[in-house]
Amino acid sequence: MKTSVNYYGWLLLGVLWAGLAVVRAQSSLVVSLSQNGVLSCTNLVPGSTGQVQWASSLGGPWTNWAAAVGRDAVVADSNGAFTVSVPMFYRVLGVTVTNPTPADMSLIPAGTFTMGDVLDGESDAIPTSVYVSSFYMDTNDVTYVLWQTVCIWATNHGYRFDNAGSGKAANHPVQTVDWYDCVKWCNARSELEGKTPAYYTSVAQTTVYRTGQVDVDNSSVKWNAGYRLPTEAEWEKAARGGVNGQRFPWGNTISESQAIYYADPSNYSYSYDVNSYTGYNTNYETGVYPDTSPVGSFGGNGYELHDMAGNMFQWCWDWFGTPYAGGSDPRGYPSGSYRVARGGCWNSRAPDCRTAYRNYYSPFSSNISLGFRSVLPAGQ
Repeated sequence: MKTSVNYYGWLLLGVLWAGLAVVRAQSSLVVSLSQNGVLSCTNLVPGSTGQVQWASSLGGPWTNWAAAVGRDAVVADSNGAFTVSVPMFYRVLGVTVTNPTPADMSLIPAGTFTMGDVLDGESDAIPTSVYVSSFYMDTNDVTYVLWQTVCIWATNHGYRFDNAGSGKAANHPVQTVDWYDCVKWCNARSELEGKTPAYYTSVAQTTVYRTGQVDVDNSSVKWNAGYRLPTEAEWEKAARGGVNGQRFPWGNTISESQAIYYADPSNYSYSYDVNSYTGYNTNYETGVYPDTSPVGSFGGNGYELHDMAGNMFQWCWDWFGTPYAGGSDPRGYPSGSYRVARGGCWNSRAPDCRTAYRNYYSPFSSNISLGFRSVLPAGQ
């Protein structure tokens, strides 16, 4: 099991045992051990329990940290972590390590965040407190080459898409895909990788959604199964990167070095647009629409997600409605006319790229400003 321990002058030794539970994957466990004897462990299954023991010599006797402070065990919090104080030698027993983060995805930890903000007077983004369970999200928009790879498999296994999809290049985001195609594609990606699909044609959840244009409802989704579109709450929590109250994933201003969008600094109502010129991002403008950039061209946010502002609007699961729901793991309205799309795109002005900005389209819509990324429940 891989560990990372920092030494600061004490004689400290980490001995990791897995005697009380099955360790499911190799992953960093001990991430810091400071001079004052504060031990931090991460990448654990939220809610899992274990023991931390310490001794003044390797021969013992060993003292149970939890018992010494009047507890039964150490418990991993909702982010899969715990911190305890330990002197001298220590060992960690029985903790369960999470599955490794899937390739090209980031873990979005469970927690409460403030959805929406009051920075620019958005009447449909009134702040509310939302709790979101942990999940994985694609670090980038789905690329044209990934879209094609899954579609080729899917069309040979009973899937039918209404739009072929397009992309400026293999490593640019796919676009011209409607909501129905994205949902079916997520199912196909799940089946291709041997995972249980998330979307079904009815509440019975027996027929996998593979063809046609079905307005799948909340009760027809296996929420803890395979790939799916993010809910609007999941998308915004991920976009904020662990920080509340900012206009963009990285802060409160925007320029060409941070995103691909249509700059308009001459519009004084966009005081947060601090670009040096007006127009499309000159680093990627080719005269051929769309002026997208290769995914990952700009720095990631606090969760290492790229292009959560600009490049391509991203389809979300929810029907659009106001106000949006708070509470725990909200999944939007039960029905509607439009599905939510978030994040702005290559031809959006700065206001549309704000984290709290809510756009919406008919689920039948497919244009050169619409793409998506997928999420995967934690543990999948």
